[in-house]
Amino acid sequence: MTWEYSEKTKQLFMDAVHGVAGTHMGEIADPDGFGEHGSIACGDALRFTFRCERHPSDPLQDRIVEARYLTFGCTSAIAASEALCTIIEAGHFSPVQALKVSNQDIVDFLEGLPEAKIHCSVMGAEALEAAVFNWAQKRGVDLKALGLDMTSAEQEEGRLVCKCFGVTEPYLRRKIKELELHSIPEITNAIKAGGACMSCHHAPGGLQDILNDIWGRHPTTLVPLPSMPEGHRDATATGSELSPYQFAKQVERVLSEDVRPRLQDDGGNLEIIDIKEMTVYCRLSGACANCAGATGTMKLLVERILKERVDERIRVIAV
Repeated sequence: MTWEYSEKTKQLFMDAVHGVAGTHMGEIADPDGFGEHGSIACGDALRFTFRCERHPSDPLQDRIVEARYLTFGCTSAIAASEALCTIIEAGHFSPVQALKVSNQDIVDFLEGLPEAKIHCSVMGAEALEAAVFNWAQKRGVDLKALGLDMTSAEQEEGRLVCKCFGVTEPYLRRKIKELELHSIPEITNAIKAGGACMSCHHAPGGLQDILNDIWGRHPTTLVPLPSMPEGHRDATATGSELSPYQFAKQVERVLSEDVRPRLQDDGGNLEIIDIKEMTVYCRLSGACANCAGATGTMKLLVERILKERVDERIRVIAV
């Protein structure tokens, strides 16, 4: 499928892959800060390194003068990494000051990212944090004493919630609060957790339980409700309930408005084969039927939009 990137994002990506002067793809030998985030097994990985102009007596006055990255990822992952390095070098920040660079700063620098690619900006911010933690260890800086309670072991320690992407409960709770994530689709877009088998969505102690515990929200259920007006939009988002018939109509309407036009632009289409409770069975047709990215289209486009617009518990199965 084709993502809608800003012109700035596309230009940064092209400049980076062609090694244009001033770009930052690469690795610093013997860096002052070294950090990694992601996993090649999960589809995205980033290594971030930086070099400082060291202050002779006060490490808190060190200044980052060079930043580099190596990434295994898509257009947005490379462009977001370029943005991160550019922002840091231009700011002449100390490593501690660099921690203020957020994933939203990266998104703004790129003049926006597709919602499903927000995790690329988060990946850069996380790799930066890991690199600053590494710098602090080397320079003897007590980050906790500065009010920065960071731990490089957070991903390894604690209960594993999303097994597909190796995401633990402490990390999930921190990112949900930090990024103000209020739904499972928002979590998946930001940090990828829950984006594969989805078994962690509503399992005991899973993503929804953690969201409920943090924000005090509770999911709705589908029960027969004949009196509800047909075609009511986004009922689960407002706390209303849909009958099975209304649910099916809602799914069909969202697919017609938001999914099929995108597929048709690429010469494809989508057919609903059956709907059983929260599972929607679909078949791609036309150019999309034999596309190598068909599985991604079902998960990253069809299922994502239905989760956002109808109910986050929906699962789409290709038949």
